Formats: sequence, C-alpha cells, structure tokens
Amino acid sequence: MSNYIEYNDKVTFHPGYYIKEIVDESGLSQEDFAKRLGTTPKNLSVLLKGDQNLSVDIASKLSRMLRTTITYWLNLQQAYDERLAEIQSDKELKKEREVFKLIDYKYFRDNFKLPDLSRQVDEQIKCVREFLAVSTLQVLKEESLAVNFRSYSVNLSQSNTVNANVMVQIAVNQALKEKTPKYNKKKFEKAVSFALTQTKNHTSFLPEIKHAFAEAGVVLVALPNLKNSGVNGASKKVDGKVMLMVNDRRHYADTFWFTLFHEIGHVLNGDLGVSFKDEKEDEADLYAQRTLIPQDKYESFISRNRYFDESIIKEFADLIDRDPGIVLGRLLKDGKVAHSDAALSKKLRQTYYVTT
Repeated sequence: MSNYIEYNDKVTFHPGYYIKEIVDESGLSQEDFAKRLGTTPKNLSVLLKGDQNLSVDIASKLSRMLRTTITYWLNLQQAYDERLAEIQSDKELKKEREVFKLIDYKYFRDNFKLPDLSRQVDEQIKCVREFLAVSTLQVLKEESLAVNFRSYSVNLSQSNTVNANVMVQIAVNQALKEKTPKYNKKKFEKAVSFALTQTKNHTSFLPEIKHAFAEAGVVLVALPNLKNSGVNGASKKVDGKVMLMVNDRRHYADTFWFTLFHEIGHVLNGDLGVSFKDEKEDEADLYAQRTLIPQDKYESFISRNRYFDESIIKEFADLIDRDPGIVLGRLLKDGKVAHSDAALSKKLRQTYYVTT
C-alpha cells in the first residue's frame, strides 16, 4: 500500500507521508527517530509506508515530540480515510451498475413509490440500496443472502438469483416491521384451517388470513411478481416469528392458493427457504394438493366423471367448499381438462393482482 493515493486527478496523502518527510529532514535514521518517538522501528516503518493507520497513541507522541496538536495528526488520518472510502465507494458503484442491469427499477417505482429518476442510474441504485437496506447491490448475487435456496431442477441464472433475493429482502423487511407473537405451530395449524374457508372470498381474503396468521406468529407478505425472479414463495424465521412470502406470478387465484399452501407445508415441516418455479418439491406439493382438495373426495370425483364441464366442476367445488378455479387448476395439472379449453378457464378461474 502506498502512503498516498491518486484517483480522478486528485492526490490524498497518508499521515505516514508527512511523518517520512519529517524523519528525512531531521537527519536521524528511522531507528533513532523511532526510539525518540517511543515506538519500534518496525512500527514506524509500517506507518511511513501507509500500511497502518495512525493511532491516537502515536498521534499523541508526535504532538509532544514536534510541538503540534493531536488533532492535526488525527485530521490527516481522517481526511485520508474519507478519501479512501470515497474511492472504494466509487469502485463498488461500478460493480453495482452491473448488478442493477438485471433489476427492473420500474418495479420499485410502481409498487413502492420510489422516485422516477429517469435515466439517473446511480441515483436509482442508491434508492434501491436504501430501500432494500443493503450496503451494496453486490450482496444480491449471493444465493444464501436471506434464506437458503431450496433444491431446483435447473441452474439458476444470475438474474434469477439477484431478483429472487430482491423479493425475499423486501418480504423480510416488511416482516421485521410487524409486531406479532412468536411462532406457534398449533395456532398456525388453526389459522391454516381458517384460510381454507376463504378460497371463495376473492375480495377480502388476504387481510383476513393475514390477521389469522399474525396471531400465530406468521407474517404473510404478498408481493407483486418481480420479472426474472422465478420465485413462487419463500419462508424465513425472523425475530422469533415466521415470514411467509407469496407473489402473484401467474395471476390465477388457484396458483396463488397452491403456492400459499405449498409454503405453508414448508413452514409446518420446518423447512424454510425459497421455492422456484422450476424446482420439484414433492412433499410440499403433495401437502398443498391434498389440503386444498381432499384426496379421497378428488379420486371419487374423477372416477365418477368422464368429462368435466362448468356445472360438474362447480358442483364438486361446492361439495368441498372450495373455489371452482382450484378444482379446475388440479384437473388441468392432472390432464383431465385440456389447457386449450380457454372458455372454461375464463368462466372458472379468478385472477389476482397484488397491490402494495
């Protein structure tokens, strides 16, 4: 390390630079000067090279030896440190710009009221950094930033990782603001049973189940989907409570409910982390399927019918007290209804769009 730094046509000097000048002008060897100063030649050498910060002790000794003030020397160190931090910040910003290219700033502007800042990339970066409460956007590249990424069937791109971490970070920050009791599994199981009664309540289900979950120490965070995140949902222990995040990636109500109960399965099993669209998590999938539609009743339903029209699906949905779209979603997944039957989807499937 040098005892001075040059950056953007500016030069800033380490205190060691000035001390070396004094040593050279004194006519003393570094060893003799060190002895007079009350330190070792090695310590002095390291300081003169700029490889060590000036301590309060050495600043005090210099002030007495040279009839200066301690403040004078400490101010030199502070000025050097501030300039060094500014340089490091500039270098970090260059790296952040590369990460920021993977993020859609409009998501923050439209959903969380961050300023428009059209074409002001560095200011946008600053706003996103502060909103997410991270020191640098570089940390978003880490797969284990907030929670473990559960096993997935394909390799995630850098964009997937960054945007998944963005969504989870937003959810964690929101969960930290909520005052709830500590997580209670038995109470949560009761809240889950209540949530099952809300699948047909398309207008006010979200605040209803949020309240029920909160009483059990689970903070339900519903977010608009962020492009390229690939995230279905996530869960994490936060300050004694559990954050459970879902999004509206596919917009259909049945996929929203399936994602919710998929994550509920993970929470009840103590398997917290992030779920991606391409991963296969059979246990959580099975829990969601069989909780939303009792397996014995579903098997009986499909065995009695060769084809499934609107009236048949609605009749079964009423029998199990579920939204018909959930039944249709299961039939589509199992290949009992063709995905090309757009008319049936239009009649039975509700669409959800999360607003913040």
